[in-house]
Amino acid sequence: MHVIVCVKMVPDTTQVKIDPVTNTLVREGIPFITNPFDSPAVEEALKIKDNYGAKVTIISMGPPMADAVIRKAIAMGADEGILLSDRAFGGADTLATSKVLAHAIAELSKANTVDLVLCGRQTIDGDTAQVGPGIATRLGYTQVTLVDRIISVNVEERKILARRKTDEWHEVVEARWPALLTIERDANRPRYPSVPRRLYAEEIPIPVWNNYSMRLDADTIGLKGSATTVKRIFAPEAQKGEIYTGNGNGHQELVDVIVGKLAEWKLTGVDHG
Repeated sequence: MHVIVCVKMVPDTTQVKIDPVTNTLVREGIPFITNPFDSPAVEEALKIKDNYGAKVTIISMGPPMADAVIRKAIAMGADEGILLSDRAFGGADTLATSKVLAHAIAELSKANTVDLVLCGRQTIDGDTAQVGPGIATRLGYTQVTLVDRIISVNVEERKILARRKTDEWHEVVEARWPALLTIERDANRPRYPSVPRRLYAEEIPIPVWNNYSMRLDADTIGLKGSATTVKRIFAPEAQKGEIYTGNGNGHQELVDVIVGKLAEWKLTGVDHG
């Protein structure tokens, strides 16, 4: 059984900057971390490995320093990792990113058939939740999104049973392999790497695949292949608020204050009569 987990290196700050010329992220002077939504996906893959003997491969697309997030996953218990890094991949939106990742997964599957692909639900720097479904669509894999629990894995029948978290309820879904699952951030608590695994992860070589080896059309990847561009990223400014306790006069006073404020702000449908 072969499980692939897609991870991403993201800025550890809300004060990100965009290059006004290229409309891409300025990386200089910004600390980076593993996308917090991806670590639970790694943990789910490792739980499958613990229970069913799967091989876990980590892939990430990013600059050379992105090998740090791959090494972190290997320190947790993953078997190997591959970094997809080339200037031609830079500035990619979700459309172009999913193409590169899907191509890499297809190539890996030639040598060792891929059964499951796990992704975090979304990234904190994009919040689109589009890359995972994009990969599944390109590969023709069954996709199950918003998974907060993997209930069981049937290796003989090549099926997985998972629970999805929707806005109003949970769904239990059975999916055939090959399948891609996007994992919720609260699905589990990722394990801490042991010291020996940390040392091992620091020394293991991480293969780098560039576009010379992947041979993708340069006009369909990176900035050129992106259908969208980011014009501006910013953290919302904090707004001042008011706190009312009712001064011990009961709920009616609180209701009157709230209705009065809504009327003051001229919100539609509020009658302060």
